[in-house]
Amino acid sequence: MSKPKQNLRSPFFSALLGGLVVAVFGFIAIAAGWIESDGGSTTTVAAPLTAPVKDSSGDGDTNVVNQIYKTDGEGVAFIESQIEAPETESFSPFGEVEPEGGGTATGSGFVIDEEGHVLTNNHVIEGASKVTVKLGDSETNYDAEVVGADPGTDVALLKVDAPKKAFHPLTLGRSAEMEVGDPVVAIGNPFGLDRTVTSGIVSAVQRNIQAPNGFSISHVIQTDAAINPGNSGGPLINAEGAVIGINAQIATGGGGNGNVGIGFAIPIDTVRAEIEQLKTTGEVEHAFIGISGGTITAELAKALNLPVDEGVIVQSVVKDGPADKAGIEAGGTEAQINGEEVRLGGDIITEVDGKTLKTMDELVEIIQGHEPGDELQLTLLRDGNEKTAEVTLGTQPQGPSE
Repeated sequence: MSKPKQNLRSPFFSALLGGLVVAVFGFIAIAAGWIESDGGSTTTVAAPLTAPVKDSSGDGDTNVVNQIYKTDGEGVAFIESQIEAPETESFSPFGEVEPEGGGTATGSGFVIDEEGHVLTNNHVIEGASKVTVKLGDSETNYDAEVVGADPGTDVALLKVDAPKKAFHPLTLGRSAEMEVGDPVVAIGNPFGLDRTVTSGIVSAVQRNIQAPNGFSISHVIQTDAAINPGNSGGPLINAEGAVIGINAQIATGGGGNGNVGIGFAIPIDTVRAEIEQLKTTGEVEHAFIGISGGTITAELAKALNLPVDEGVIVQSVVKDGPADKAGIEAGGTEAQINGEEVRLGGDIITEVDGKTLKTMDELVEIIQGHEPGDELQLTLLRDGNEKTAEVTLGTQPQGPSE
């Protein structure tokens, strides 16, 4: 498996795209699902929420993993997708270059009900002309229909044509209840090795990662449980045997594309909220504001002589997008900061609906907590003067360039 050539040195403005177009200063975005600096070291995207680390060592852990595997293993799916030749070369979130001539892609998934619905990653089945699924330890390949998919959170829902007795639904837990240090188990099909189980802990919570379509996914769980190509779409399971995330991406370093102890799972709370939309409409609508910008820190404010030391400075505005229609202005003066080109002089967003805004991550969460058509009142600083802007949120496009 070759690895895409990318320059992901530590930029002052790094593009992250969520329910809006955003950028976070001083962090590296996960592009194509892997993270690498010029020196080959790895990094992550956003600071985690800290919590007391629980001791997950001890003889009881082996028994817990064993029991989880016996209980949940039958509900894990092995997915094969026949991929049509893409018009352009694309990257997988595990650092692999998708074959230009098409071929077979493999991944993981898990059953969520007795009707045969299976959750997986969108990138596992995207572009597939045919999808087949093996369930549990069965060697039978069942045909599967793609019921719906959401590139913005990298989630897809399948419906498997198999006897009801073949379905062993897994319980969906609560990802918001997970804390740093909690034990977790991953079950999947790394490198085609079906129903492989690995274990570890929650290494961090509240990460932001980049979806394959360029928008950001928030509240992501980071784990050191071994995750490799083929684990995509498989469950991350807590000590009670409930699914708390869908394994989606890894960070790699040193030129490889295998596990280095940094994996990311889409939070199941996010996925749970999308299941009914996927069943009924085949897609999920996300709110969209259409800006790029970054978090202001005290150091940044001092360096740029900004009037405030917190908030979000607007870098660019999507033409004819919600922010553009509301009159929000982007920076127009180009400057070099830490070797990166940045735009200065844009509006600074200090409040949303009367509440203080400190970071871009906060703005991402606010937008993702709303629906298209919702209205927000933004308090701005422009040339030192306070202004307000009424923004009607739009619908997130398929990709940031649309």
